[in-house]
Amino acid sequence: MSTPTITEAANERSLNFLEEIIEVDLASGKHKSIITRFPPEPNGYLHIGHAKSICLNFGLAKKYGGRTNLRFDDTNPTKEDTEYVDAIKEDVQWLGFNWAEELYASDYFQQLYDWAVLLIKKGLAYVDDQAQEEIRLMRGTVTRPGTESPYRNRSVEENLALFAGMKNGEFKDGDKVLRAKIDMAHPNMLMRDPILYRILHADHHRTGNQWCIYPMYDYAHGQCDSIEKITHSICTLEFDVHRPLYDWFIEQLEIFPSHQYEFARLNLTYTVMSKRKLLELVKNSFVSDWDDPRMPTICGLRRRGYTPESIRLFAEKVGVAKRDNVIDLSLLEWCVREDLNKRANRYMGVLNPIKVVITNYPEGKVEMIEAVNNPEDESAGKRQVPFSREIYIEQDDFMENPPKKYFRLSPGNEVRLKYAYIIKCEEVIKDELGNVKELHCTYDPETRSGLGSSRQVKGAIHWVSAAHALPAEVRLFDRLFTEAQMDNIPEDKDYKDFLNPQSLQLAKAYIEPALANIQTGINVQLERLGYFILDKDSKPDRLVFNRTVTLKDSWAKIAEK
Repeated sequence: MSTPTITEAANERSLNFLEEIIEVDLASGKHKSIITRFPPEPNGYLHIGHAKSICLNFGLAKKYGGRTNLRFDDTNPTKEDTEYVDAIKEDVQWLGFNWAEELYASDYFQQLYDWAVLLIKKGLAYVDDQAQEEIRLMRGTVTRPGTESPYRNRSVEENLALFAGMKNGEFKDGDKVLRAKIDMAHPNMLMRDPILYRILHADHHRTGNQWCIYPMYDYAHGQCDSIEKITHSICTLEFDVHRPLYDWFIEQLEIFPSHQYEFARLNLTYTVMSKRKLLELVKNSFVSDWDDPRMPTICGLRRRGYTPESIRLFAEKVGVAKRDNVIDLSLLEWCVREDLNKRANRYMGVLNPIKVVITNYPEGKVEMIEAVNNPEDESAGKRQVPFSREIYIEQDDFMENPPKKYFRLSPGNEVRLKYAYIIKCEEVIKDELGNVKELHCTYDPETRSGLGSSRQVKGAIHWVSAAHALPAEVRLFDRLFTEAQMDNIPEDKDYKDFLNPQSLQLAKAYIEPALANIQTGINVQLERLGYFILDKDSKPDRLVFNRTVTLKDSWAKIAEK
């Protein structure tokens, strides 16, 4: 019996709670089809947490024959920009999803304003002259009810006139706000007369200076869902306390009853996903930019060499939960290894070179050694690798005084050069400081791989021909932070205190010439070293590779110590 593939195994799993809800809604006739949405605010770049939400919203719609809108929550012009809009669209498409409609909260500014006027006319909203801090202090606490605003009982006529004045630019920022009139003693503090509109004299990336009042998220979100007839508005768990307010607006306005459902947000070890913190890392040059390969942003993961397939697999593995939990970063790394093992062609490269001179190999001779491109994919074919008298091997593959069971190169011992010959270390050449400068070895010409040699040795190492190797810069990445639980650091500590000083290391490498024409964005495996991708900083005379991930989970070994 064949082993099921990852996709087949995923299809056979039990339904998550959102799928159960959708199936009941469709079977009962509550909805004929489902419509979901992904509603990012264009005030930064998307990260791996957003990727999980994207996969969930688009994945549910696809599974049940529905559709998903991409709607930008662009209600705060002081923080939003078309740069972020474009980046978000690129990220969603790169992950493999296409939206039914591209929409914006700003598309509905007039309708949202009209509905606010309706709430005023129904006696359910009023203009408040108090400053933000006064409003906050009068909201009370979880154990003490709030205090009503002195402006709460203004007449409908006065509120309508003041709100029109707010819209027409008659007041300065912060002079007035529009609040819902609900219940200042409500146990849910978000229901204590929440703010609907604030004054912001700022240019909007789409509407310019047409508006100087902007709706708050809690007011705009549910109504935007309703306009689009979103059947299942899926949010992360921190929005569960917002749901009563979401429902209140829809009920009072008597509009399409979209409904909100919450799932656990993604928390990842050794990572922060607060947009504020990520922006601070960029602005203060702790990282190079939003797409720094150490960042948890989708563009950073893409630049590091993560594939859309690996991130979708990760989202599937994480699943959909009702309780917050922390996912180990090693799961994400496992997912990309699982994907790249199937798709990445193999090459050889040396990160910390030491020269080996094969003294009994003819000077000037060059052999072309046949190597398999990908043992997981026969269609990838084979390539020719040049072999000559002088080669580079890894410094870690030689030890002058090795311990027992050391099967790599050492004085008097043999090792196989992968795809090539068995060599024996005859002499160690050192510089004036006693450092190993060069190794002199001999080779056995009867042991070339593929020619049926019966002689075997336990160790095999990779190499590159010194005369043919291409120089390259290799960027080796580690966790950005040294603390696993970044959400639980002590209050007296700054999250930046836990930045890992070893998160980026540079190596001057030599790689085989077959990589000369590799394209940016193509994943490769450097044998025994890990998976790599050509970086956008590369130039024809200066190749730059980013290591996506090692071949094995090195952190698991560290954790065991």
